[in-house]
Order: sequence, then C-alpha cells, then structure tokens
Amino acid sequence: MRSIVIALALAALAAVPARAEFDRITEESAFRDTVAGKTLKRTLISLQVRPDGAITGTGGMWDVTGRCNWREGYFCREMSWRDRSFGMNCQEVRVSGDRIRFTADRGQGDSAEFRLTR
Repeated sequence: MRSIVIALALAALAAVPARAEFDRITEESAFRDTVAGKTLKRTLISLQVRPDGAITGTGGMWDVTGRCNWREGYFCREMSWRDRSFGMNCQEVRVSGDRIRFTADRGQGDSAEFRLTR
C-alpha cells in the first residue's frame, strides 16, 4: 500500500507544470513594447506606465503617481501614494507571458509581480 501512495504522489508531482522562467528586460524599448497599452495589476493595485515616463493608477482607493526612466539596464522610478513618497529606486525587470516582475535595488531587494492586462 505504501508503494502505491508513493507512486501516486510522484505521478501527481510529475503532472504539475514547471513554473515559467522570467526573461530579463534590459532595454527601454523592450519594456515599452511589453507594457504599451496595458495595465499592471495585482491585488488592490492598478498601474499604467505611459510612453512619456509617467506612472499613473491606483493603490487601494488612492491615486498613485510617479515618473520613470531607464539607466544602465534598469527601470528607475519614483512614486507617490496617498501621503507617502517612494524615492528613486532602480529595479530589475523580468517578464513571462502576461506576468511582469520588478525587483528593487537593482535586483537585490524585494520583488513585486503584476499581471499585464488590456
């Protein structure tokens, strides 16, 4: 009986699809193509990155505003939400299908993953 349980568990694990790899974006043009006309969404957050570098959207019930540019292969942004300012931070960007991940401090800090929607 034990061997049947182990075999079933292994079969179930084999059936789980591998998590997709995230490809790094290092060029501003590739980033702009990826987010053009799309909204970046996660629970209670909805953002757009405009062609002129403006960041707009909402976090909870409050507006999010900011600016971004590209430096040395990183997405660099500053933002404000409610009465809080988030200073300039250059972030690593990775994408996989309809998912985009930003990792603070040039890829060394915390990450936030968003779904790209039209």
